[in-house]
Amino acid sequence: MSETKSRKSKFSKSQSASYSFDIFKHELVPKHEIVPIDEAVEILKRLGVKPEDLPWIRASDPAVRAIGGKPGDIIRVIRKSPTAGEVVVYRYVIPG
Repeated sequence: MSETKSRKSKFSKSQSASYSFDIFKHELVPKHEIVPIDEAVEILKRLGVKPEDLPWIRASDPAVRAIGGKPGDIIRVIRKSPTAGEVVVYRYVIPG
């Protein structure tokens, strides 16, 4: 028998649908927050783009699911950077 046998996940689909831990406590997961609609309109106007022009993030992304994001929402992602201090990016939630 080969030593590289396939490994199956210990989680079923229903188990992995809800996490029993806070993913935002992990040091590599940046802060995510849903941008209020009035603020989103101003951000899009300032950037001169339509929502779908922003980088996309799927509604199935664990961070989006954790904050309750839905397709059509705009998410603010705040990352720590060793060179820039803090970087803020906006992402558009798509189905999937």
